[in-house]
Amino acid sequence: MAIAGFLTILFFLVAIISKRISVITALVLIPIASALIMGIPVKELGPMMLDGIKQVAPTGIMLVFAVLYFAIMLDVGLFDPVIRRLLKIVGGDPLKVILGTAILTMLVHLDGDGTATFMIVISAFLPLYERLQIKKVYLAGIVALAVGPIHLVPWSGTSARAISTLQTDATHIFNPNLIPILGGILWVLFVAYFWGKKERARLGIQEFFGEEVDLKAEPNFKRPRLIWFNALLTITLIFLLIKGFWPTPVLFLVGAMLALIINFPNLSTQSQVLKSHGTNIFSVSSMIFAAGIFSGILTGSKMIEAMATAMVEAVPAAHANWIPTLTALTSVPASLLFTPDAYYFGVVPVLAKTVSSFGMDALQIGRAALLGQMTVGFPISPLTASTFLLISLTKVELGEHQKNTFLWAVGTSVVMTIFALLAGSLTI
Repeated sequence: MAIAGFLTILFFLVAIISKRISVITALVLIPIASALIMGIPVKELGPMMLDGIKQVAPTGIMLVFAVLYFAIMLDVGLFDPVIRRLLKIVGGDPLKVILGTAILTMLVHLDGDGTATFMIVISAFLPLYERLQIKKVYLAGIVALAVGPIHLVPWSGTSARAISTLQTDATHIFNPNLIPILGGILWVLFVAYFWGKKERARLGIQEFFGEEVDLKAEPNFKRPRLIWFNALLTITLIFLLIKGFWPTPVLFLVGAMLALIINFPNLSTQSQVLKSHGTNIFSVSSMIFAAGIFSGILTGSKMIEAMATAMVEAVPAAHANWIPTLTALTSVPASLLFTPDAYYFGVVPVLAKTVSSFGMDALQIGRAALLGQMTVGFPISPLTASTFLLISLTKVELGEHQKNTFLWAVGTSVVMTIFALLAGSLTI
């Protein structure tokens, strides 16, 4: 069963990176084929897939209306002053643009919400990348990398899982990882500098003023007189999102409808706006529900459970002292194999018990896991909705994004692991 699970993931990655089939097709057909080959009755697959869809349904609904909301804000010109100001600061220099993207992403992501971070940062920077002709795969990549170290904050969903699973608190999980987080930040800034130098060499430094940027929105959709209303609505929405006032799907649904009717009271114009973004919204939402089928089959067939057991058993007892370090070094690849719930509620407890039986601190497993698994790794994983939002907003293919970003993400995790060993957060 474990072998079947690993092969399913492998075939999926090969299929999308080689661009032999579309992502949505791979998400649906590959796990079904794998389950049938293993002899799982066809009738049992239906409930598994439905369970997976139910799990992602709130996220799918949220993304439909979140994408619509920020698309409307781009159409009406809410971000135009910010974009023009950014252009004046960076002065048409690709190096400054990519470094600025990394820094802004880290600051925005202090709230620990990847979805909000992606929508805010990409909405601001995408027109700059298009105007300067910087490769958009670098936008997706640097945003994905920049959220990684910051996602270790104790109020992120991933950290909350680790803390609750090990029945501890942020003091024992987050605080020892502060120096590794700093190491990760330095690494991300290095990558941003490296990519920026490459793009500066390819494109040069363009000289122009912020007003010259083509923001590519439909002129008839601009609403300069409503900019303060739209800014207040967006700030309120993000504030309520952070506070958890309403469920996120409800917040974005109501917010999108308010934005639509107030900015475009004419029914015909509303229809034009909805039609102009329909394709993008469908591509995002359909991939989310397809991902639900993928994770539903892997979970329902017990493939994920078997993979977790196999990974633990692969470490010889004589080398148990290496388990925390190995957990950290494999944490980013593990993001491609396990959902956060499966890993932190399935794999982490087993690893923690294993090291504890050898007299080691079980909390090291929590610290090690957070150095990559669904922190650095979540923006490249096909098992999280945020990844599909990221590639949709940046207009990049999943395979292209993973090919460009994966090894650099592994590098982030390796650097953080080295800093963790030096700081004593992990021991050998």
